[in-house]
Amino acid sequence: MNRETVKYPFYLIVHPFNGFWDLKYEMNKRINLIISFFILLMMIVTNILSTQYSGFLVNIYNPNEMNSFLEILYVIVPVMFFCIANWSLTTLMDGEGKFEDIFTSTCFSLTPLVIIQFPWIWISNLVSMEETAFYYFSTSFALIWFIFLLFIGNMTVHQFTPMKSIGTLLLTLVAMGFMAFLCLLFFSLIQQIISFFYVIYQEIVIRY
Repeated sequence: MNRETVKYPFYLIVHPFNGFWDLKYEMNKRINLIISFFILLMMIVTNILSTQYSGFLVNIYNPNEMNSFLEILYVIVPVMFFCIANWSLTTLMDGEGKFEDIFTSTCFSLTPLVIIQFPWIWISNLVSMEETAFYYFSTSFALIWFIFLLFIGNMTVHQFTPMKSIGTLLLTLVAMGFMAFLCLLFFSLIQQIISFFYVIYQEIVIRY
């Protein structure tokens, strides 16, 4: 992996049209996956550190109650839900992107969230109340940048028109909500089954 490959995510976020095109058609797929997993890992690290070490003026979480496993899930689950939902829908809508292409474009789109939010973890401990406006502006800007890149990536990967990409992304959000509902329903059912058998076990123990 050469220096140009390592620097490619930074090139992509400022040249998204050329960047996503090269990502899909020109670059090595194996290298793309490695970089994608690294960006996803950095997003997880940023999320955990932000929850634990952000300044008290901007940190809405109690660091003593932080669960690192949940913080990891808060990153991985939405990314995987998005990729699965988007791949399922675009397969029916003649999209050209494979699941691997969707995953890599989604992970590369996360880059602004990492490079902007990570420094603010430490800067937020030094700012005053009036200066927190810069923190919220930066995080909002990073989120908008991420959404823009996600849109361009989706449009390029599937070779959709802008309007079709917007429609696909909205349907993807609906599908993600449906998937989340099914998962919650499934885990609730499993919990009830476990509770049922536990009650039966207690009854047997008490009787005998």
